[in-house]
This record gives sequence, C-alpha cells and structure tokens, in this order.
Amino acid sequence: MPNIMVVEDSPTMRQLITFALKRLPGYKVVEAVDGMDAFKKLSLEPFDLILADINMPVMDGLKLIGLLRSDLKYKKIPIIIITTEGTAEDRKKAMTAGATAYLSKPIQTQELLKMVKKLLGE
Repeated sequence: MPNIMVVEDSPTMRQLITFALKRLPGYKVVEAVDGMDAFKKLSLEPFDLILADINMPVMDGLKLIGLLRSDLKYKKIPIIIITTEGTAEDRKKAMTAGATAYLSKPIQTQELLKMVKKLLGE
C-alpha cells in the first residue's frame, strides 16, 4: 500500500489534495502542516511519495527538499512540488533543489492522480 505525505500549510488545499489521493484505492495519506512537521513524520514511518507546497511558514518546500536530498534515507523519495508560483524560474528552482515533478495550482485532479501513479510505477 503506497504511503503518501501531503505537506501544505493551507488546510483547504491540504484537504483537497488528500481527498483527491484517497480516490486511489489502497493509498494511505498522511498530512503535514509545514516542512518541520513533515520531517518529524518522516522519522516515524517510510513514505513512497511526498507532495509539498513551496510557500509555507517554519520550513518551506525548497528547504524540505534540500534536507531530504542530502539524507541517504530520503534521497530516493519522489517529491512533487505543488505551488501557485508558476513561473519558469520557480519551476527551475524547485527542480534544481531536487523536486521530481512540479504542479501549478489550481490543481487538476486527473493530472495530479496521473502524476502520482506514474511516479509510484503504476
């Protein structure tokens, strides 16, 4: 059963993404409110995929990616960045930091689910 973490400071957006992912049968979804929360939860259980916002308080998505990519334990986890920052420069920053994929808000549910399945090899 794939275990996915959604890291998003907006409760509405977090619920929207979680609800979309729960359409996929057998998926477990864990929510985190920012990068620090995500990092704590990563130490408790393994994750197959992380979806993270860029703009968050405490620890933003880019810092989280940097931490994960510099740690052998988490280096291989695919990370999808989901953000309102849709410019080419923002996309480049996220991909350079180590993101696997990039989705701009507003999110298209079908596009999100297709990307998740692809990254999990389904």
